[in-house]
Amino acid sequence: MGPPRTPWWRTGRARAGFVLAVPVLGFLNAFLGFLMLVAALFLLWWGNAWPKRWKATATVAAVFLFGAVLPPAPQDKASDTVVEADAKARNSGGPVTSPSPKGTAEDGQGPEPTAGPEIPDYRGLRLDKARKRAQADGFTAGDHDASDQGDGIWMRSNWSVCFQRAGTSPRGTRTIDFGAVRTGSPCPMRDGGPIPWPKMPDLIGATWTTAQKKLAALDVPADRTYADTIYGNDTLPDEGEYDAWKVCAHDPGRGEPITNSSWVRLWLSAPENDCPAQAREVAGSAQLPDRDDDGDPDYHDPFPGDRNRNSTFPDGVPGSSGDSDDSGGSGGSSSGSSGGGGWGGCRSRWC
Repeated sequence: MGPPRTPWWRTGRARAGFVLAVPVLGFLNAFLGFLMLVAALFLLWWGNAWPKRWKATATVAAVFLFGAVLPPAPQDKASDTVVEADAKARNSGGPVTSPSPKGTAEDGQGPEPTAGPEIPDYRGLRLDKARKRAQADGFTAGDHDASDQGDGIWMRSNWSVCFQRAGTSPRGTRTIDFGAVRTGSPCPMRDGGPIPWPKMPDLIGATWTTAQKKLAALDVPADRTYADTIYGNDTLPDEGEYDAWKVCAHDPGRGEPITNSSWVRLWLSAPENDCPAQAREVAGSAQLPDRDDDGDPDYHDPFPGDRNRNSTFPDGVPGSSGDSDDSGGSGGSSSGSSGGGGWGGCRSRWC
């Protein structure tokens, strides 16, 4: 048997053929040409007995031939930026389409587009509606996050348009790119800038009613604000009955951003009480005086010296044992000896 035959694709002629095929396929299709270039370089350098200088020369030739047949890169026509569109509009007397720094409509029913000679105004619309209208107007629409977060946009119905940039593609198609933020978020001052969330004001010492008004002026939804007691053993009265209670601490703190996902918590104290020291650090854990230790702070306990009676059970706490402070010794003894079923000493109407 003779020596094993070299596969045809590893012969010198085959390698030269692969190199020559690079420009041919590159002329027909850039992708196929690129694949052939990779294959030719692989065969040139793998298992090839050619001298290294030949391999280098063939590599340079293949790359040069491939680049020579590629079509010239399309010149990217500069899109009309919003600022350029404004300048053209001012010069021609048309409507200005510069972005508004104001917030977008939360219900997606933003201001109706103001039709101009070329570029309608889609700002304030919900993103899915803006894209639909733009496509109906003959635009190819794109979108991106207008904030500095650079998040991907998945549910366009949850985003609203802040900015728009119109232009023309290399093929002459009218394009428009929307910069959007999540609905309910204020628009940045510039495309790609930070969202100007409102900052938490200093509400310490304000009443619940006053604090609510200050937050409403910042467009903080009322249903995302709630009250709590600063003292752990205190209880809020029914809604509407703590309007005069004052704020001792709040979260977020002063100067912190209030985002559309923030819950604003106000810790309150009754007008009869002062705020505890370092209120925010001890919120919910500070205690009001409770001499009879019945869980009812003295300031609103009608029986501050009787642990068996408080504002909830003025006639006695069900299941309590022992005498109240206003009971006589003999009464307590007789009560303690009666009942027999574990209710000893109960002086409640529940006995």
